[in-house]
Amino acid sequence: MTREPERDESSHLPIILAAAVALAAAGYFGWRYYQDRQVPAPVEPPVAVAPSAPPAPAEPAPAAPPAIQHPVEPPAAEPSAPPAPLPALADADPYVSDHLAELLGRPNALRFLQLDGFVKRAVATVDNLGRSHAPVLMWPVTPTPGRFASTKAADGASETIAPDNSARYTPFVQFAESVDTGRAVALYRRLYPLFQQAYEELGFPGRYFNDRLVQVLDQLIATPVPAAPPAVALVQVKGEVPSTRPWVRYEYADPQLEALSAGQKILLRMGADNQRRLQAKLVDLRGRVARR
Repeated sequence: MTREPERDESSHLPIILAAAVALAAAGYFGWRYYQDRQVPAPVEPPVAVAPSAPPAPAEPAPAAPPAIQHPVEPPAAEPSAPPAPLPALADADPYVSDHLAELLGRPNALRFLQLDGFVKRAVATVDNLGRSHAPVLMWPVTPTPGRFASTKAADGASETIAPDNSARYTPFVQFAESVDTGRAVALYRRLYPLFQQAYEELGFPGRYFNDRLVQVLDQLIATPVPAAPPAVALVQVKGEVPSTRPWVRYEYADPQLEALSAGQKILLRMGADNQRRLQAKLVDLRGRVARR
């Protein structure tokens, strides 16, 4: 289970080197040409020619980037009002924030979103949700207030996620449901070059961000809804200094649940009803960003 923090943390150098090598090579071969012109070449006696060694096997060509599976088509431009060019990624925060406020309403945007570096945050978090850990410091949404709560199970020994723990997530789920998916995807398509650049800068050159988005959406949509609140266990930490925030050290007792991705484990701790509602929204989103 993803550990819960106190607030639910739910160059020019290559060009210079190339120029230096080119200049050095030009200087060397120019000097050799001059020397060859000044000194007659000596007559060498014929020598036996040894059989040439077999050529070394050619190195395999670098793998081609994977084919794009879910292309994002740019929004259709209106001849009377061509779209303004996007800002550079490093300067995009005001532009992106204004469009998010227009889509969601500024109060909601300020309440639920981390607007500084939103594009980079969103790209990193989408990728991380499909992995074992999604660092809260990179989230594009504000962490859920309150603390993770557990309760004793019927046997009196084990613990489960407390039924009322899900209430902490309800405002966010209601906010997500209120977003017009069609308008949100239209904004995503308009801003897509920024998302793609951020994804490549994250360490995935030649990879296509929307393909990763669909991959993670599929994973989240497939997360099973538990019939009962999952059992959890408090991880014991050895040492003389007592923990002041033990609620951050809970993990799922079931190894299969604990082995799920960070995004899937977040869904599970939101409660079954909230999980179903968010998954329905994710299905709607996937239908609009995926080719099939």
